[in-house]
Amino acid sequence: MIARGAAAEQAAADYLAQQGLALVTRNFRCRLGEIDIIMRDGKTLVFVEVRARASREFGGAAASIDGRKQQKLIAAAQMYLTQVSPTPPCRFDAVLIENGALRWVQNAFQT
Repeated sequence: MIARGAAAEQAAADYLAQQGLALVTRNFRCRLGEIDIIMRDGKTLVFVEVRARASREFGGAAASIDGRKQQKLIAAAQMYLTQVSPTPPCRFDAVLIENGALRWVQNAFQT
């Protein structure tokens, strides 16, 4: 499972780099949670959640980013932002991988 997760995160990072985003860091961890990938899209800091699912059973990849998960991502992002000055514009994206197909969702949710 860890190898599959790492492969999904690498595929997502590679895809986003091809779209013009620049990698800032991967696997930011703090006591409040983890952010899979942090990238820059111009002046915007992008917090990326990567979800890979073998099928759409149980709602698929998008459904797995529920309200509880969103709150953990927001809290971890706020913790990360304490290290950044001045605070740049930010957004939360998701890279969803299902049945081998990758889909990038910009502004996947709002704070």
